[in-house]
This record gives sequence, C-alpha cells and structure tokens, in this order.
Amino acid sequence: MSVTETEEFIQFVSGARILPGSVPLTHRYGGHQFGVWVGQLGDGRAHLLGAYTNRHGTRWELQLKGSGKTPYSRDGDGRAVLRSSVREFLCSEALNYLGIPTSRAVSLVVSNDDVKRDQFYNGSVENEKGAIVLRVAKSWFRFGSLEILAHSGETELLRKLVDFIIKQHFPLINATNSNRYLEFFSQVVIDTSNLIAHWMSVGFAHGVCNTDNFSVLSVTLDYGPFGFMDFYDPNFVPNTSDDEGRYKIGNQVNVGRYNLNKLMKALNPLLDLKQQLLAEQILKGYPGLYQTKFMELFKAKLGLFGYNNNDEYLITYLLKLMEDTRADFTMTFRQLSEITKQQLAAHSISEDHWALQDVARHTNFSHWVNLYLSRLNRNIVDSDEARRTRMESANPRYILRNWMAESAIKKTAGNDFSEVHLLQKILRHPFSKQTEAEEARYSSRPPPWARELRISCSS
Repeated sequence: MSVTETEEFIQFVSGARILPGSVPLTHRYGGHQFGVWVGQLGDGRAHLLGAYTNRHGTRWELQLKGSGKTPYSRDGDGRAVLRSSVREFLCSEALNYLGIPTSRAVSLVVSNDDVKRDQFYNGSVENEKGAIVLRVAKSWFRFGSLEILAHSGETELLRKLVDFIIKQHFPLINATNSNRYLEFFSQVVIDTSNLIAHWMSVGFAHGVCNTDNFSVLSVTLDYGPFGFMDFYDPNFVPNTSDDEGRYKIGNQVNVGRYNLNKLMKALNPLLDLKQQLLAEQILKGYPGLYQTKFMELFKAKLGLFGYNNNDEYLITYLLKLMEDTRADFTMTFRQLSEITKQQLAAHSISEDHWALQDVARHTNFSHWVNLYLSRLNRNIVDSDEARRTRMESANPRYILRNWMAESAIKKTAGNDFSEVHLLQKILRHPFSKQTEAEEARYSSRPPPWARELRISCSS
C-alpha cells in the first residue's frame, strides 16, 4: 500500500491530525493591495505545519490552505472552495514543470462541508464544496512580512526576521557583513525581475500582484484569479475584480518595480543613509535586469543564438503581429518550433499550424519571416532539425488554460476527478506531444465558450 493511501496520511493532509512535534503556526504580514496600504493581513486560512528536509537535502515548509480560522481570518471562515483549490493545485504544478519558481502542491482533499461564497461579489451567495490543499515552499515569507514590521515600528523584530531569512535562504550572503541587508535587497531585485520575465515567457498573468503575494524568495505564491493568455494581448486581465487593469499581464513588470520599492522602504530602518541611496540605485537597475532576462528567454523561444542589434525589434515585431491578428500566444511559438525553415519561407503552413495561419493573415507577416529567416541563418553550425528540437524545449505545447481548468472543475462537482488527474499527468511534460492531450484537444484552438470565462478573487 502506498503511504498516500494510509489513514494516517489522509488525516495529516486534511488537517485532522498533526504529527508529533508539530506546532502549527499562522503568519502575520501586511500588504499594499491594488496600490493601497491596507495594514495587517496575515494567513487568514492557512496553517504552517512545520518543515522537513527531503532525501535530496532540500528543506520545504508545509502549509495547509483552507484548514479553518486563524487569528488573522478577520470576517472570513478560514475555508477554501474546491473550485479555487483545484486551480491552485494544478497551476502550481504546471509552473514547476515549465521551469518557473513556484510553491508546490502535495495533495488536495475534498470536504463534505458546504462553504458559502459570493463568487463574483454580486450578492449571489451559493453553497460550494470545500477543500484543503497541502502546499509546500522553501519559505512563505512575503514582502508584506517585512512591511508590517516596518510600518509598526518593530525595528528589532524586523532585523531578527531579515537576519533569519538571510541565514536560512541566502547562504552566499555573509550574515555578519554590515551590507548584508543591501545584498539581500539586490538579490531579491534580480530574482524578482527573472521571475516576472519567466511569467511573461509563457503568457502567465498572476492576477493579484499585491505585496503580500510577492515572495522574498521570488517564487510564485498564492494562485487566485490567474490566467494564461490564449490570444496575445498585453492588456489581458484574468481577474474580473481588477476593474482598472492594474495587474494586466503587460503591467506585471511595472508592478514588480512598485512592489520592490515598497520592500526597499520596509528595509530602510535597517540601512544607513548611504545604504539607502545605494538601494535606490539597485532598484534603478531593475528594468535593465528584466529586459536582459526577457530577451534571453524570448530569443530561446525563437531559437536565436548569440547577439544581434535587431533581436529586440524582431521579437517586438512578432508580438505586434500576434496582437493585431489575435493569434494564440502559446501555439504561435510552439508551431514556429515545429515548422521547417523551407515551409516557412514558402508560406506552406498546414491546418495543423492554425495559430501560425492566423499570424500569416497579417500583411507584414512575409516581411517578418524574411527578417527571421535571415537571422536564423546567422546561427553558426546549426541545422534546422537542431533548431526545432531546441525551440520545442523552450516552447510548451500544453499550458493550463482557463477552459481546461474549468472543464475539470465542472466534473468535480459530481466527484469525477478524471480530468484533474489527466491534466496533472499532461502538465508534467508540457513540452512533449502526448496522445491523450491531443485527444482532449489541449493544443487545439480554444473552444468559443472559453471567451466567456470569468475568474474572481473569491475562493
């Protein structure tokens, strides 16, 4: 019998029993939400169970989400609904296998209790199935973990916490160096810029980039109204609650800088005047760091080697063509990975390459193709087969589209988790063509009803 089938394991991951020596905790933090400081927040429905080190020597902190009220629940019930729990479970695993830093999902337990939710905040309260997710991360500390201490004037506690974080998670920083807080901030700036560039490379919009949802370890946390773009649109907003589009996909890089500025201000009590000025200079380097990583990732998506002055133009040009034709983001890049240079030059694009067909309708597509092929020909010692293999490893064929998650969630209402299991299996190998995924049409044009999907913060 697998350990996951034992009664002890089931009781542990459902929150019914804690292991000997475990002292469950809930975490206090604050946050800037939609650009406004909202004061103290904290884990309103999450309990930290403890930490463990696996056989590879990696330390993970275990946390139950949806496990009941905490001192920070405020008016909430501390529960989570099945709908949002399935989304977090699947997406955290999807991002992991796409190579993007993230928390991980260990288990999903369905509750027999009904949870009342007003999903779209329109006064329509309904009973929904509850659920608990056991999730793990190297750390659950957020920007808001430091903000709340700075705002409350708890400077010594702030110092102790940052020292602990540095000692525990930043081994390359000398824990006794007087510039350790500056080095810590510099590393978070680098890692945050890299994380957001990775999000952009797969068309992922987090949906709620508040400072309390940004990790000091720069991993993706708190999956709520996220979304992967279908067609390319820099104004894509997955969260129906985001009326102003503050967290639209094209603004994530700017929001990252805003959040880092708030982190810098939270660290100011630990910095002398000179260090504060240096921190500001570090933050000014953020756009350049982001752009460098963005270019690195998108050049890989196009199979480009080396450096060329026109690479940024080539990438921007393609994105503009995709925006004008509402071409599918994921499959345009994937199908560029699958088509030969000869086929592309001859505009011999089959029906299987439906996303490329959409882009090819643009009057400037031929011009872009000529520029692209000319650039590819500058790749030294590179066969077309090697290019396609390389590009396929950088461009997923399968992502967790909202319609796919919604299809799986609807089945769970009848206790049918077959599609959840299928998606979990498929998303472990997002770059490899899989028969079951093709039969489920996971790489086909999204169905028309997908355009009407609405995702909210309610969970």
